[in-house]
Formats: sequence, C-alpha cells, structure tokens
Amino acid sequence: MIGRDDAQRSVSGGNYDSDGNRTFWITAADHTVGLIRLMDLDDESPLFDLRIRSQYRGQGIGGQALTWLTRYLFTEFPQILRIEGNTRQDNVAMRRTFQRCGYVKEAHYRDAWPASDGAVHDAVGYAILRRDWLAGTATIPQWNDEHILVGRNQAPS
Repeated sequence: MIGRDDAQRSVSGGNYDSDGNRTFWITAADHTVGLIRLMDLDDESPLFDLRIRSQYRGQGIGGQALTWLTRYLFTEFPQILRIEGNTRQDNVAMRRTFQRCGYVKEAHYRDAWPASDGAVHDAVGYAILRRDWLAGTATIPQWNDEHILVGRNQAPS
C-alpha cells in the first residue's frame, strides 16, 4: 500500500496529470467508484490503470470505463496505434471485461504481480489495436512461432 507522503510526491511529480499522464475519477450516482489513469500518452502505445472500488464491482462499471477510455484515447490522440492494460491472472472478471471490449491477450508474465498478502501472482497483458477497434475485429497474436528460432542465435556448444 502506498503511503500518503509517497502519493503526494507522485501527484506533485506529474504522475497523475501531465502531458503524458491523465487521471479521471469514475463516478456513479454522485459517488466516486473508481479511477482511470492513462500513462505514456505521448507514445504510440499508452498503458492504463483501471480501478473500481470493491463494493461497486460486478455492476458493469469496469466495462463502461474500459469502453470510454478506449474511445477517448483513439479519438483524442491520433498517434496512438494500440492501448495496453494488465491484470492479475486470477482476476477473471477483468479478463472477461478485456475480451468483451475487444482487447486481446498478448502477454503472460510469470510471478510478476506481488499481492499485499505476500503472495506473487502471474500477470496477463491485453491490448487493442486501433485498426481492430475501427473495424470491430480482434487480431489474435501468432502464438506458435517458436519454429522461426530454429537455427538462429543458438548458444555455442
């Protein structure tokens, strides 16, 4: 958990609002229910952090927020070619939300997400391409490409 002083330094340093970062509160019925943080907006492939307070999960807010941020980034930032997001492997609800919103699994990071209880979880990366968003399609990565490595860059025997 981040402490108050660290949070204030992060805000002062532009990590939440600057040319490359923007943050939005998610509200419903006059309550703050979550947060969207957009990072690396000056890049062709920004990353986002989407957080929904636990008591508001399971109500479709995450999907609405993901749909909004996708549309916002692709319409307001013409240089953006793709949008990336990550979640824990065991966060089935968010993984389904990614899929429903047109995002495709692109990465699996082993032991990459430390939890507050000391456990370490795998992380899963998803992305949506501008061309897929415009066409309403999903381009699946070519996962079975290890054959191209045969005979290349082999370690000396």
